[in-house]
Amino acid sequence: MSTQVPALLDGLVDDAAVFPPGSATLPDALAAHRRHRAAWYADLVGPLLLPASTVAAGELTGLVDPGEGLVIGLIGDTGIARLPFALSFLAPDGVTARQVEVAVAKRGEDPLPGIAELLRLTDAMPGVEAVYAELPLTFGLMGALDALAAARADGVSIAAKFRTGGLAAELFPTPAELAAVICACRDRGLPFKLTAGLHQAIRHLDPETGFTHHGYANVLAAALAAADDERMETVAELLTVLDPRPLLERASAWLDAPRPMWVGFGSCSILEPLTDLIRLGLVNGGYDA
Repeated sequence: MSTQVPALLDGLVDDAAVFPPGSATLPDALAAHRRHRAAWYADLVGPLLLPASTVAAGELTGLVDPGEGLVIGLIGDTGIARLPFALSFLAPDGVTARQVEVAVAKRGEDPLPGIAELLRLTDAMPGVEAVYAELPLTFGLMGALDALAAARADGVSIAAKFRTGGLAAELFPTPAELAAVICACRDRGLPFKLTAGLHQAIRHLDPETGFTHHGYANVLAAALAAADDERMETVAELLTVLDPRPLLERASAWLDAPRPMWVGFGSCSILEPLTDLIRLGLVNGGYDA
């Protein structure tokens, strides 16, 4: 039986081990990430996500062999303006930032000034393959997506990022809201990432918080439906599904194709989503980590 990860799931899960709720120490996160990168399921795993504050504090120095070719995603917790400063610490340790992710506005703020500031800095981030502007799902969202799409049309490798959860109920978009965002990105040819709240494959209620979480298998099916130019109502319906069978039917038709639109999501655990995907039959095999 093949244990290969299908093309549809390539790089789906970024390694966010150092972020809550996992909050692994940097040495432990690095050791685990090396194991993931050497495992049979390595194709599922994206870069190790690290805060800019950690990198700019020099905490990687001495923990990384410059010859190992560590690839990270830099999370701009120190703000847009200080991204180049954090990136300057990577080359001496032989580390490459494949992607940069940063919030361009808080909820209720106009995201366009932050997008403009980020675009001015793209030339100061050599070697970065993709920049993700995290957008609040509030004021000015569609104008912000238009600005990102225009920048991509001009050759800038920039895309969108959205939160699908958090510590308050309002941080969890409804299925209709998330479907509208997915379809808006589809209509603009704009890739997107998601973060927070995607803890299980299928939509579910967290009994401790009372929050209903989106499932990443639901999001995958919804993104595939959007890529097939289906109506927003169909995309929203897939986000509400609790039965995995219609989600698997969607995914199975795309298994050998690159994943459209949805770049992926960060998880503080790699093995939990891997186990879910094995149980659903989207990945074949048992893990050795």
